[in-house]
Amino acid sequence: MKKAVIFDLDGVITDTARYHYLAWKRLAEGEGVHFDEAANEHLKGIDRMGSLDLILASSPRSYTADEKLALATQKNEHYKELIATMSPADLLPGAVQALIDCRAAGLRIGLASVSRNAFTVLASLGITDKFDYVVDAATIAQGKPDPEIFLAAATALGVAPEDCFGVEDAVAGVASIKSAGMYAVGVGDPQVLRQADVVIPSLAQFRLADYLAA
Repeated sequence: MKKAVIFDLDGVITDTARYHYLAWKRLAEGEGVHFDEAANEHLKGIDRMGSLDLILASSPRSYTADEKLALATQKNEHYKELIATMSPADLLPGAVQALIDCRAAGLRIGLASVSRNAFTVLASLGITDKFDYVVDAATIAQGKPDPEIFLAAATALGVAPEDCFGVEDAVAGVASIKSAGMYAVGVGDPQVLRQADVVIPSLAQFRLADYLAA
């Protein structure tokens, strides 16, 4: 039986993807780089600097490390302005009930988001107390699909990786879960999240009993 569950944040519990998209789009266009919804799909599950590198790969010029850092900071400041108005109304369907069900089952609950604004978002959503441990993305050296962030969550929760299952909406995130040796619940399109052990449309279809003994 599984002893812990580790959730991703964006696209699973809440949808800040639109805010990320708008912030990245403004930055990209400011640098003369075309950026649309299709390009944004490639950034899912990728950390800030990794996402910036993908965007700037289409730029006609090169950038120093300091210039990249300044651009990443610029994007983040705009993103924080956009998420400042978030509230519990921005929780995705089924999210709170999934957390309640996991707690009732005695599971340890972790959050493994590459967003450095995860703590701010959780506070705005009013669910910080639903988690036993939230990974600080600033302490993670390797972003998803590397398993580091999920392994860090398992370690902090005091549970072996094989006794955890992860919940993710991104290809890179699912790969991270599987590389960590965990059961993977994908949220989204089964044709996209092929590496997941099971895929559900949203947390409204979260069936804890199906995952505990998987």
